[in-house]
Amino acid sequence: MLDHVALQCADPARAAVFYTTVFAAVGVREAMRYQRDGGPVIGLSGADGFPRLWVGPLDDTGHRPIHLALTAQSREAVDDVFAAAKAANATILHEPHVWPEYHPNYYGVFLRDLDGNNVEAVHHGFDD
Repeated sequence: MLDHVALQCADPARAAVFYTTVFAAVGVREAMRYQRDGGPVIGLSGADGFPRLWVGPLDDTGHRPIHLALTAQSREAVDDVFAAAKAANATILHEPHVWPEYHPNYYGVFLRDLDGNNVEAVHHGFDD
């Protein structure tokens, strides 16, 4: 069910050092990093190497929503989440599509929940 969580941080690089240092004993390490406006976005992983905890820059909305991603079993399931979100009048942040900056098979939809959190359904397509 849980695919990954993202936290907004005043200093993402410093936060990544904190998590990789404090949680080294449980295998937390940096898996990937990319630059975006406002600073780096850093994916931290455990022993499997898959980034499940992300730290990135604060957004400029004045609040700090959590980003929560849920694993979808197929692209069709992502599309179904999109349709249900539209039917529920949810704010759609990004319609379903491939996000090659994450990896070539990353297919996701992003929306706001009732409290303004950024929620995603993602299918990684490794078995497609």
